Formats: sequence, C-alpha cells, structure tokens
Amino acid sequence: MTTRIDSLSHIADHVGSPLGTTDWILITQGQVNLFAEATGDHQWIHVDVERAAAGPFGGTIAHGYLTLSLAPRFLAETVEIGGVTAALNYGLNKVRFPAPVPVGSRIRGHVALTAAQSKPAGIEVVYTLTAELEGGKRPACVAECVVLYR
Repeated sequence: MTTRIDSLSHIADHVGSPLGTTDWILITQGQVNLFAEATGDHQWIHVDVERAAAGPFGGTIAHGYLTLSLAPRFLAETVEIGGVTAALNYGLNKVRFPAPVPVGSRIRGHVALTAAQSKPAGIEVVYTLTAELEGGKRPACVAECVVLYR
C-alpha cells in the first residue's frame, strides 16, 4: 500500500498517521554474504552456515544493519510525495533490533509519519519504520528515519 501526498505543503496533514505496509521480502544467504563483503562484517553468525547451525539461533541471521538498510526501500514502497525535487537521507534518531532475522525468513516494513518540520533547507520529516518478522512476536527493527525533502 502506498500513500500519495500531493505536495510537501500537505505533509503535515499526515503526521501521526500510518502510511502503509510493504510487500514481504525474503532474506537470503546471498544477500547476507554480499552485505558482509560490502561492510567487512564477516562475523560467523552471519556467514558461516555450518557453525551457525549449532549456534544460538540454529542458523545464520541477517546483520541488523542489513535490515536497517532496507529503510529506503520500505519508504519508497509506502509513501509518494508530489513535487519533491530531492529526498535526502538526513539520519536516524533511534534504532533498535529487538529480534534477529534468520536467513530464509521474510520481513516487511510498516511506515508511519511521526513528525514534519520546516527548515531553511527544506522540510524535515521523521518516519517510524517497523520491520516485521513474519511469524515473529517482536519486530526485527524499529527505527526513526529522518528525511529532508526539497
């Protein structure tokens, strides 16, 4: 589901509202390995399938930051704002990883618009992103993502 907002001047009307939920995304060992290569984080719990099978989660798990790195995808699938000339990743306020993401599981994003504030450089928007783990009791990630729109 995608929420369409006509223009930045209407974004404040959506503060406090859920914007949508993404499709499910399968997390594969290939993705985890590529992320390990890109970041240099080769911890065995992520990349050593045999060792991880005997580990605390019964298999490899995705890096927390891999889950977080899906934030732009989750935002693109849930909100579309007309008249935007630039959308800049401005940072994060809070990030937590309440549950591990086992390789082979699926996650999806729930996005809500938390705050919007005019700034000299544009409009700063805070989204609360919750990455849901299919069949999980706790989310895989909860983050406040800040985007600066122009």
